Amino acid sequence: MSKRRGVSYRKRVEEINRIYDQYAERGISNREIWRRYIYPVYGISERTLYNLLNASADAKNRIPDDTRQLLLFRENETT
Repeated sequence: MSKRRGVSYRKRVEEINRIYDQYAERGISNREIWRRYIYPVYGISERTLYNLLNASADAKNRIPDDTRQLLLFRENETT
């Protein structure tokens, strides 16, 4: 039996991968990216970071477009 992943998990995976990709292109090490940019915001361990980076390759972790629109609306609503 596989674990069910909610939209918040998928969104977190997407955001962390976006941050990681942004700084990895600049040649910053994985540990430095985690320490400076991911841990202060998300409070996850380095091991969890690697698990989330691997999870991004799974098609089941993609956010459907209709749900993505709702997430964008809610983010703008709170700011």
